[in-house]
Amino acid sequence: MQLNDITSALPTANATTSGTTATTSSSSSQSSSGTGTSQTLNEQDFLQMLVTELQNQDPTNPLQSTALAAQLAQFSSVSELQTLNTNVQNSTNANLVMTQSISNTMAATLIGKKVQVNTSQINYDGTTNPTLGFTLPSSAADVKVNILNSNGTVIRTIDEGPMASGDQTMTWDGKDSSGNQVPSGAYSFSVSAADSQGNQITPSLYVLGTVQGVKFGSNGASLLVDGTQVDLSSVQEIF
Repeated sequence: MQLNDITSALPTANATTSGTTATTSSSSSQSSSGTGTSQTLNEQDFLQMLVTELQNQDPTNPLQSTALAAQLAQFSSVSELQTLNTNVQNSTNANLVMTQSISNTMAATLIGKKVQVNTSQINYDGTTNPTLGFTLPSSAADVKVNILNSNGTVIRTIDEGPMASGDQTMTWDGKDSSGNQVPSGAYSFSVSAADSQGNQITPSLYVLGTVQGVKFGSNGASLLVDGTQVDLSSVQEIF
C-alpha cells in the first residue's frame, strides 16, 4: 500500500489491503477528523499515513526497504520545507519590525528641520506666509500660481510671468484676489504653465516648511510640517 492509497483510506474507519480488511487505530480516526476537509497535509498527517501504511501492509508482500527509504525521504523533505517556511516568515516579520523602527527613529530626528515635501496642501495659520515651490521640466513663457480654499475654489491667481526650467519658489502673503487677509485654515495651490508656443507644461509641486512633530501609526510615521500632516516618504529634501 502506498501513501496515496492511505490518503483516501484515512477518513474511513476501515482500510482494505489485498482483500484483507484492517481497522485503523482510534488515533488515526481522530487525526482524520481533526484535519476535516483541509487539503493541506502537515508533518503529523504525513507521519500518520506512513504508520498506517506499515500497519496495514500485506504480510505476503511487505513494503520494500527502498520504498520505505523513499517515503522517509519524502517525510524529511516535508519537515524541512515546513521549517524553512517558518524561518522565512519569522525573518520577514523581523525585517518589517526593524524597518519600521529605523523609519520611526529617523522621523523623530527631523523635528525642527526644514524640509521640502511633495504636496500641494497648505495649512495657513493666519500669520506665517507659506513658501510654495514647483519644478518646471522646461522653460515657460507664462506661469500662474492659483491659491484654492478648502472647497477647491480659486481665491487668488498670482501671475509669475516667464520662468526658467528647474526649481522655483514663491511666498504667498495669505491674501485673496481682493487683497483681503484670509482666515487661517486648510488651503492648496496649483500651477499652470505654458511655453512660447502655448503648449502646456506640467510642473511638480512641493511645499517648504518646518517639521513640528511626528505621528506614529499602523502605516508608519508621518510628519507634521507647518500644521500639515504628510507621509515620511513624501519628504524630498532636508535642509
